[in-house]
Amino acid sequence: MMTTYFKIAWRNMTKNKLYSLIKIGGFAISISICILIGLYIKHERSYNTFYSDMNSVYRLVVQIPNSDIPGRWLSLPAPTGPTLKDELPFVEAAGRILPNPLFGAGSNQLTLNNDPKTYYDDGFVYMDQSILDMFPLPMVAGQLAHALDRPNSMVLTKSKAQKYFIGDPIGQTVYLNADTNRAYTVTGVIDDIPTNSHLYGYSFFMSLAGEPFYPGEQTNWVSNNYSVYVKLRRDTDVRQAEQIITKSFYEEHYIPAFLKTGRQLNPVVRQAKISLQNALDIHLLSADIEEDKVATLNRGDIRMVWIFGGTALFILLIACVNFINLSTANAATRAKEVGIRKTVGSDRHTLVIQFITEAIFYSVLSVLLGILICWLLLPLFNNLAGKTLVLPWLTWYFVPSLLLTSVLIGMISGIYPAFYLSRFKPIGAIKHNIYSTSSSLLRNGLVVFQFATSIILIIGALVTNQQVHDILNKDLGFNKEQVVVLNGLQTVNDKLPSLKDELASIPTLKSISVGDFLPVPMDGAKRNGNPFWLEGRRSEDLAKQGQFWAIDSGYISTFGLKLVEGRNFDPTMASDSSAAIVNKRMVAELQLKNPIGAQISNGETWTIIGVVDDFIFDMLSNDDPAPLCMVLRDSPSLLSIKVQSENMDKTLAAITHVWNRFAPNQKINYRFLDESFAELYADVERTKNIISCFALLAILIASLGLFGLVTYIIEQRTKEIGIRKVLGASSMGIIRLLSTGFLRLVILSICIACPIAWWSMHHWFGNLHDRTSIDWWIFIVAGCCTTVLALVTVSFQAYKAARANPIDSLRNE
Repeated sequence: MMTTYFKIAWRNMTKNKLYSLIKIGGFAISISICILIGLYIKHERSYNTFYSDMNSVYRLVVQIPNSDIPGRWLSLPAPTGPTLKDELPFVEAAGRILPNPLFGAGSNQLTLNNDPKTYYDDGFVYMDQSILDMFPLPMVAGQLAHALDRPNSMVLTKSKAQKYFIGDPIGQTVYLNADTNRAYTVTGVIDDIPTNSHLYGYSFFMSLAGEPFYPGEQTNWVSNNYSVYVKLRRDTDVRQAEQIITKSFYEEHYIPAFLKTGRQLNPVVRQAKISLQNALDIHLLSADIEEDKVATLNRGDIRMVWIFGGTALFILLIACVNFINLSTANAATRAKEVGIRKTVGSDRHTLVIQFITEAIFYSVLSVLLGILICWLLLPLFNNLAGKTLVLPWLTWYFVPSLLLTSVLIGMISGIYPAFYLSRFKPIGAIKHNIYSTSSSLLRNGLVVFQFATSIILIIGALVTNQQVHDILNKDLGFNKEQVVVLNGLQTVNDKLPSLKDELASIPTLKSISVGDFLPVPMDGAKRNGNPFWLEGRRSEDLAKQGQFWAIDSGYISTFGLKLVEGRNFDPTMASDSSAAIVNKRMVAELQLKNPIGAQISNGETWTIIGVVDDFIFDMLSNDDPAPLCMVLRDSPSLLSIKVQSENMDKTLAAITHVWNRFAPNQKINYRFLDESFAELYADVERTKNIISCFALLAILIASLGLFGLVTYIIEQRTKEIGIRKVLGASSMGIIRLLSTGFLRLVILSICIACPIAWWSMHHWFGNLHDRTSIDWWIFIVAGCCTTVLALVTVSFQAYKAARANPIDSLRNE
């Protein structure tokens, strides 16, 4: 019996080629998208799952509920980890990570043993041995246990060891930033960090054992720089553990230490809470957490998983709608078959099984074709998504899941047509008296659903494109264009003034600045949070948290900052060694009516000589720029050059020539500031491109379905059209008659889709600083594009019907 059903399905497929092509093609495209998105979601949800015992490993996250302090953060004092391990019995292990470039993490120059050649690389991070124990990877060389126990020990990834060492790297010496007084010894080589680890991006792991970064740093409870991880005992109640850790940290350590400094404690600190974020949740549930650059670029967003998953589901539903619409619209071609089968004794149950079997047959063919399309599109999708996904051919679940998917999709899309077709009465079916209002209403409703979904995706793509464009081109308060940043100046050392003079002699260079505190948090750029008060008000006023940057006199001109009051630094004035330039936010926070000449303190006293307009120097999810104090100090590892836009190649060649004279053993390493800024929003750019592609595919599948639906409806009305033409109807009148009904459905789709799309986009971009307003023209463009496409689709078939000779349709009457 099943063989007969498949034969009938094959005959119907070959007989109605257009109908079958639309069904199978729409299904195949949607299934390929579902497979691609399924691979993406599986990868996003697989972070840290390959490590053992991750259900017991947590990261400490700080937040202050019900306050005006936004977001969450990780930075905690150095003693936090060891103290929790010593004082709390449910803490089995505790470890710290220090990714702050201010202390030497991030990017560094490195020299090997006694080789004078210098290299530049990134991915440096400080951590405790216990972090390696919590997140273990196979060792290529050395022993994992105790690899970072000793001071100045370093563990490398396999690829970095192969890059820099020939033979066994264990015991080799590494010097950073030309500092020959501190030699790191390679004690281990681990496998490369997998892309689905939240530690991906780090390659050089440096020990935190040994000397503090400054006197008293390891026992300082009011200096926050470390991310802290704990491993809890298996029977620990996590919620109760959070309460105990919060109480222990704030009431027993942080607040008493803070009050000893003589400063005023902000009352909101007593509301602060330390929550425990499981290691398996770090990747997808950290979008609002302040992290370093490596972690920020590596993390995902659970919202994207839901958006992509929902998009895949809707595109699959659009294809199912095509199947249902075409199957019910095509009822006329199957009516006689149903009538004859019932006349000769077939019951409804048998017919239902037959039609569902046909639907599964179409589904199986679609899945096979979808796998082929997926395999062809996977490299393009990897490029769009920034992933390295592969089809899991050999995994146990892949083939069974595809078979199950085929059956489920076939049953879901075929069940209504099966019951619809099988309910025809024999006499009515043979006489073609089969049509009902309810089936037309269902088809119309499904068409509305298709186009509403497609319009939502189109609006999402347009809004995302506008948001990305505005982010990359908005006024940031500084000029990021034509700024070249050179890394690794430590090699030059005392020759830096001469290097700067030589570069200044290049005619196409406008200005030069030496300093590590850049407006864009790129490789090597530093941040330094400090508390600030009015001088003499330390014990009376609450501190204002801000940034404290060391710059030179060329900084303002190089980055195009706007000096609104006072003057720039003058290196020839001795008094400028204690001078400061602040931003307007600092003036507002300290309530300075006449800022020039005012004195502020962060432990040192500074006299304000200038005020710059606010500029954005953090990730754009922050609401406002933080208060900023800039002083005239050396911070010589980055050199920023403002160049003319003309003859860029010659300018870069001239810069390289000068660099090679001063640093012959180190290859020049430079980046453009605007490119580094764009890199911070690569994930938004990728999302824009993916959603745009999905929107195009969705509207394509919907249009294919509409094309097929119109084709069959026009076939049903062929005689009506012929009679109308005989009675004098014009071709344009026929086209208008056939198009009006579908145009109403598209307009209804627009009315339904627009508010849903506005709400979705408003909430999606809700946490971005100065998010783009969703302009009215976006809805007009999306609606017009959809309307035009639907009209073209309908009018093409309507025009053919209107131009047909009525004699052909009425010759049998």
